Amino acid sequence: MKKLSLLLLFLIVSCQLFDKKVPDENELLQQELQKINWSEVDEYPSVYACDTMQNKEAQKQCFFDYLSQEIQQKISVDSIQMLYPNIDTIQVKVTVFPDKSTIFETQESKDSLDYNLKEIDSIIQSSLSNFPPIEPASKRGVKVKTQFILPVIIKKK
Repeated sequence: MKKLSLLLLFLIVSCQLFDKKVPDENELLQQELQKINWSEVDEYPSVYACDTMQNKEAQKQCFFDYLSQEIQQKISVDSIQMLYPNIDTIQVKVTVFPDKSTIFETQESKDSLDYNLKEIDSIIQSSLSNFPPIEPASKRGVKVKTQFILPVIIKKK
């Protein structure tokens, strides 16, 4: 009899352990979404030359340095210097999509009134049409679209 009453007492107590309130799934989702920093990515976009770096900040710096150098190199041989000799820096908006496609656009700047933005954008588009592939950024393991504005210095010959 004592064993039966102990068993019954154990069952009653153990059932109360499992009788905890389960949080609502929408509430859990909202809590998780609030924890995520949406203004930063877990992994920055990258190129083959920077893949070997382990440090996140070093890889980011390598990527931006590589991008600046490649763009400078590709547009330095074009007619931008001949058409607009006073331009020393161009603001280029770079958009990297999850499917590894990349778009380069010229952004307006304070001295953009001195030159034809559409003409320069056309030169940049044609110069960068065969740009090396860029590995997109990722957030929580999912490839995401990123955009940034990169100041590109026009090297004088």
